[in-house]
Amino acid sequence: MKPKSLLPNRPLTVAILGSSGAVGKELLALLEERSFPVGKLILLASHRSAGDIQSFCGTEVKVEETTKDSFKNVDLILASAGSSISRKWKDTIQSSGALMIDNSSAFRMDENVPLIVPEVNPSDAIKHKGVISNPNCTTILLALVLSPLTRHIPIKRIVVSTYQSASGAGAMAMEELEKLSQEVLDGKTPKSKVLPYSLAFNLFLHNSPLQSNNYCEEEMKMVNETRKILGDPELSLTATCVRVPVLRAHSESVNIEFTKPFPVKEAYEILEASPGVEILEDLENNRFPMPQDVTGRDPISVGRIRQDISNPNALELWLCGDQIRKGAALNAVQIAELLLPKNYE
Repeated sequence: MKPKSLLPNRPLTVAILGSSGAVGKELLALLEERSFPVGKLILLASHRSAGDIQSFCGTEVKVEETTKDSFKNVDLILASAGSSISRKWKDTIQSSGALMIDNSSAFRMDENVPLIVPEVNPSDAIKHKGVISNPNCTTILLALVLSPLTRHIPIKRIVVSTYQSASGAGAMAMEELEKLSQEVLDGKTPKSKVLPYSLAFNLFLHNSPLQSNNYCEEEMKMVNETRKILGDPELSLTATCVRVPVLRAHSESVNIEFTKPFPVKEAYEILEASPGVEILEDLENNRFPMPQDVTGRDPISVGRIRQDISNPNALELWLCGDQIRKGAALNAVQIAELLLPKNYE
């Protein structure tokens, strides 16, 4: 069955694939919070979570084990169960005629799959063939800043360092950080089981697999996905990704070189007017965005925009954003909202 470009103009049957994870639970909360037109909700997970109960709009919904019959008569699947699960069920979902918005990296670089940040490239969503990819969390936060700036003055090169919280590795990593931090305070030696090294009072370079160029997979996701979203396959971007002992919300230090000088005042004005972005800073008190400022909130916070003293064409800035919300679940729901018929009336 060929999927339609737009979602049906009626209450929808929506399935969350991976409903028991941190992002899955956030998806559930956001569907209710944003009054998404859900007529029937199906919560899908592995057999380990089947039978669990979650609440939606005042009613209890039982989590079901995912099977080949789970997607029949479903309009929309919000998938957040990992790349292997998305690949396993992709053909079944497409043959059912449903739209899958996938939070994994499985199809992001597939030329037939749109990679969408709604504030940046919304028109690409309508080109889908049954699957739309949600970008990597750090990529989403970066694209929200780069897009409005490069529309003003073209970008020549970007250097970014990320400071990524435990939430990026899932709910179990967040729980482990809390547990191991207490062990350190108790004078014990922490031993990590979820992450390769203890994150308690520690940090380490992102542990995704190293590529042949000695960049890790996470860093190359930022490079390749940003190029695709901005429609610039030759964009020069280099990244260093670091895991830090923060429970939730990612931060990024960004250096952007333009083709000519970019006045700092204009950069502030542009970003302040950009959807999904807020300026947060108190120069007198040396106060700039922190993870605690954005945790549980939708906008990404930007501050400390300044002239690069080593390059007259470059700006430096700092940003923070909630990885689970805008970096994952919120972006996916916003993609679905783009395809609601009411937005094309």
